[in-house]
Amino acid sequence: MPASDQVDTSKQIHRQTGRTFYAATKLLPERVRETTYVLYAFFRIADEVVDRTDDPDPEAQRRRLEAMRAAALGDLDPQDAALLADDERAVLDAFRSLADRTGIEDREVEVFVDAMVQDIETARYPAYEDLEEYMRGSSVAVANMMMAAMEMPDEDREQAQPHAEALAEAFQLTNFLRDVREDIHDYGRVYVPGETLAQFDVEESDLAEATVTDGFVAAMRHELQRTERRYREGVAGIRMLPEDCQFGVLLAAVFYAEHHRLIRARDYDVLSETPELGRLRRGYLLVRTWIHWRRHRDPEATFYAVSAVSPGGEGDGVETDGVTGHVA
Repeated sequence: MPASDQVDTSKQIHRQTGRTFYAATKLLPERVRETTYVLYAFFRIADEVVDRTDDPDPEAQRRRLEAMRAAALGDLDPQDAALLADDERAVLDAFRSLADRTGIEDREVEVFVDAMVQDIETARYPAYEDLEEYMRGSSVAVANMMMAAMEMPDEDREQAQPHAEALAEAFQLTNFLRDVREDIHDYGRVYVPGETLAQFDVEESDLAEATVTDGFVAAMRHELQRTERRYREGVAGIRMLPEDCQFGVLLAAVFYAEHHRLIRARDYDVLSETPELGRLRRGYLLVRTWIHWRRHRDPEATFYAVSAVSPGGEGDGVETDGVTGHVA
């Protein structure tokens, strides 16, 4: 088991850098909560290596990521240990202990760190398939590690895997759409597929200059609908998770999907300002989700009653009021 001070360090990183997910994590059972703090902190410290705005040295970034990879795999060279800060070492030591206990596979660590390295080398994704390949490491690996942390039987994990993959991708796609402004201005990256921008006649200069054209609105609408299809596939698998983990994962899905309502309320303008989910709204969603959950114990029914995502089908992309599930 990770030492208590290592878990405390991980929890502090999680609380400071992932408010939305942290709020949902607190609703997970104690047996999973501390492992989630450690996992999130591992993901975050690696992400922060590449998400820097001070014109970093790409080769130095690669060396630090490789040191993190080695530490996470339990194979850190003492010479490379000097590249890591004390809090990073604490998180990585905790992660290695967690991985040994829960059976997190080395390949998940590998593909995750590979995705972080890709953020140094790749700033554009011509097709959605290219973005999917990136998300195999940046989000699907995260879901796989989370299922290992939940200590699910192999048969249950196999059944839940496609849904967990979809939900993890949905969370990340929501972040991409919310953060278009930040990604291009701070990091020089565009995660909206190039084929989508071309389809709707959106120029990169529109993104950089915060010009919200009709084409940009159409592109955002298109990508939101694609993302919501992944939510529907993902939420369908929450019932396959351990019973004591279902509400925490469901609440995370409600929180992340709520950004879609914020984006639509701004007429899809994520270029002049980044939509943020405030504390009061999170509290409201928590209460509404809990009320519906207590009544039905059905993840899908609760999600569609509370979230910004409709059940879909022929009405794919139809917006609801998010409380009753009625069309807004």
